[in-house]
Amino acid sequence: MNVLAVIPARGGSKGVPAKNLAPVAGVPLVGRAVRACLDAPLVTHVAVSTDDAAIADAARAAGAEVVLRPAAIAGDTATSESAVLHAMDAHEAVHGTAVDVVLLVQCTSPFLTRDDIDGVARAVAADGADSAVTVAPFHGFVWREDGTGGDGDGTAEGAGDGAGRGVNHDSSFRPRRQDRPQDFLETGAAYAMDAAGFRAAGHRFFGRTALVRTDPARVLEVDDPHDLARARALAPLLDTAALPTHEDVDAVVLDFDGTQTDDRVLIDADGREIVAVHRGDGLGVARLRRAGLDLLILSTEQNPVVAARARKLQVPVLHGIDRKDIALKQWCDERGIAPERVLYVGNDVNDLPCFDLAGWPVAVANAHDSVRAAARAVTATPGGEGAIREIAAWLLGPHLDTPETARTSPVTSSEKSSEK
Repeated sequence: MNVLAVIPARGGSKGVPAKNLAPVAGVPLVGRAVRACLDAPLVTHVAVSTDDAAIADAARAAGAEVVLRPAAIAGDTATSESAVLHAMDAHEAVHGTAVDVVLLVQCTSPFLTRDDIDGVARAVAADGADSAVTVAPFHGFVWREDGTGGDGDGTAEGAGDGAGRGVNHDSSFRPRRQDRPQDFLETGAAYAMDAAGFRAAGHRFFGRTALVRTDPARVLEVDDPHDLARARALAPLLDTAALPTHEDVDAVVLDFDGTQTDDRVLIDADGREIVAVHRGDGLGVARLRRAGLDLLILSTEQNPVVAARARKLQVPVLHGIDRKDIALKQWCDERGIAPERVLYVGNDVNDLPCFDLAGWPVAVANAHDSVRAAARAVTATPGGEGAIREIAAWLLGPHLDTPETARTSPVTSSEKSSEK
C-alpha cells in the first residue's frame, strides 16, 4: 500500500519569519516533521510541498522528497488541501504508482510523534475509516460572546458588548468532569485520508472520520514567537532523548570558556588569567582524535590559556573570533565537512549562530537557558566537570568507562600527557 505523507511548508510565514526553518532542540521544524513521518512504520513516502529553496534544502537533508509548489497555491489564502492534491499528482507522476492513503502533516506541531502519524495512517489504511485526525481529550468549559448586546454579564472586561453563553455546557449547571461527555480538541498536527475519497471530496473530512487520541501535553502549534519560545523551552522535557553516535558525526567543535571550563577565571597580581579544566575531558578528546574525528577549539576569547590548552590536547584552535559561525563555516568548507555532520558544543548565547549551522548542537548542563533550549542534546555534566568526556562516550561507546586492557605497546609519558 502506498501511504504518502505530505508536509506543507511555505516560505512566506508572517507571524514568525522563516518559521518552518526555525530550530527546536537544534532541528528545523520541517526537519522534525520529516523525521517523525519517516519513523512511522506505515508511511512509505514523505514529501514536503514548498515554494522556498531553503526549506527544500532542509527537507532533502532530512530525507524527504520535495515538491515545488507553484505560486498559484503558495499564497496566504491557499489551502493545505490544494498543496496536498498537487503533491499527490507530482508524486504519482514521478513514481508511476497511485497513492492509496495520503496524510497531511503540519510541521508547526513540533511535538508530533511517530505514533500520532502511524495512528491516523492505520485508521484509514487498516481500520476502514475514510479520514482520520489527531485529537486531544478536552475538559474545558467553552464560552462565546453571542454578539447580540445585553448587559455584558458573564463576559471578560473589555471583551465586547455581547453576552457570554456556554457553548459546550449549560451555564446554569456545572457538572463534574466525570459526569460530562468527553470533548476532543483537534490538534492540527496530523490527518489521513483515503486518497480516492479525498480527491472526490476536495477536503480532509469526509465519510467516517476516526479520532486518534494523542497526549494533551504535546499539543502545541507554532503560530507566533511566543509559541516558538514555549516549544524550545518544552523540548528538553518532551523530546525523546536522541544522542549522536560516531556514525552521525564527522567533526567535533568545542567552545572553550564554560564548556571546557566552569566559566570562572582566576586573575593573579600581574593580570594573568588562570582557569581549571577537567582531566577526563582530556582523555575524551584524545579518544575522539584517535577515532579519526576532525577536532577544533573555537573561542571568542583571545587568550594564551586557550592556545596552551589546545597545544596540550593536540587540537587546532581558532580564538579571538568575533563571528564564530562564519569561522566554523569556513573551516568546514576548507576540509570538505558537511555542517550537518558537525557536533558543536557550547554554553552561552554567542554559540547560538553556530547552533543554527551545525547538525548536532550540544549544550552543556549548565548552559544558558536559551542555549539549552536550542540544543539538540544536552549533557548531564556541567562544563568544566567532564562534559566533553561524556560526549566522547556518546560517540565512541561505553567502553570509555572501563580501563583499556589491551595495547600493542606500553603507554609513554607523552601519551599520558596528551590524554590528561
